[in-house]
Amino acid sequence: MTSAAGTEADIDRRNVSDAVGVVVLGACAVWPLISAAGRDARPEGVLLAVLAVAAGYAAGRMSGALLPVVAPCVGALAGLGLAVAMPHVAPGPQFTTPLGHAGAVAALLALATGSVCCAAWATPVPALRLGLRMLAVGIAVAAAVMGSVPGCTASAAVLLCSLAAGRMRHRGPGIAGLALTAALVTGTVWAVAANALPAGLASALEGPLTEHRVRLWRDAMHLTRQDISLGVGPGRFGELSGTASEALLPDGKPHSAPLQQATEQGLAGVLLLVTAFCWLLYALWRSPRSTPVALTAGAALTALAAIAAVGDALSFTTVSVGAGLLAGLATARPWAAGVPQS
Repeated sequence: MTSAAGTEADIDRRNVSDAVGVVVLGACAVWPLISAAGRDARPEGVLLAVLAVAAGYAAGRMSGALLPVVAPCVGALAGLGLAVAMPHVAPGPQFTTPLGHAGAVAALLALATGSVCCAAWATPVPALRLGLRMLAVGIAVAAAVMGSVPGCTASAAVLLCSLAAGRMRHRGPGIAGLALTAALVTGTVWAVAANALPAGLASALEGPLTEHRVRLWRDAMHLTRQDISLGVGPGRFGELSGTASEALLPDGKPHSAPLQQATEQGLAGVLLLVTAFCWLLYALWRSPRSTPVALTAGAALTALAAIAAVGDALSFTTVSVGAGLLAGLATARPWAAGVPQS
């Protein structure tokens, strides 16, 4: 039995997490308007992304409370279907193909794997749990068949983290490890963009990243230094970057969420992006769901953060909705459930 004091404390923590989320998402919506004021900027894309995350989170909280097993399964199948239906990047030089689609496919596959694994931990039926984990393996295999190496890697990593989460008694160290992983990936991207790595390591990274992507990052870093307070304005990177205009299929993106925030919205934009990710991890830390569910969702969102740091995944509305949906599912309190153990 859970004490009344414990229940009240749990509710208070959830209320604090929800209040922080409202403030963070509100700031993420207001700052692009401030950054765009007086310029020929286009903040609509950022506003749409914030709205997509908020809508997905609300839908996840409601559906996760009603159907804690079925809802994540449906979300996972939808994500897999969208990944399969999305146009794929054909083999060839990166400057002739849309870089963003590859990252979006990988992100959807990682989120789908995380949803399936959350459903597996939520069901008390051993046979169903095994079947859902086999479905997660199938998603990773499907990613390999589709030729999405990042998607296969991310899905496999999420599945392994989910299995490891079952052996953890407390979620705090796991959440801290996920935050550190995201920070290391982002820091590496920033170092590559600033040309601050040793020559040997930089050359080794530029191979898989491609020269075109690295040049985009360095253009973004150069533009960031011009106005670090407000940035150049949302949606203006494509106009000011010479590298972006060289692509046969230009999309006006630097293909790195932190660098895009820094370039177009300044230092405050980067801080808001980091704060939004930290809020999601905090919400999972305070989630009433079991530790394996919280850490599995955290692993999938961290995989998304890593993909977004080196790609353009967050520019796709389906990815933003999927991220919010998974976070909502993993923080929802099932109506028929008691307070889980930490």
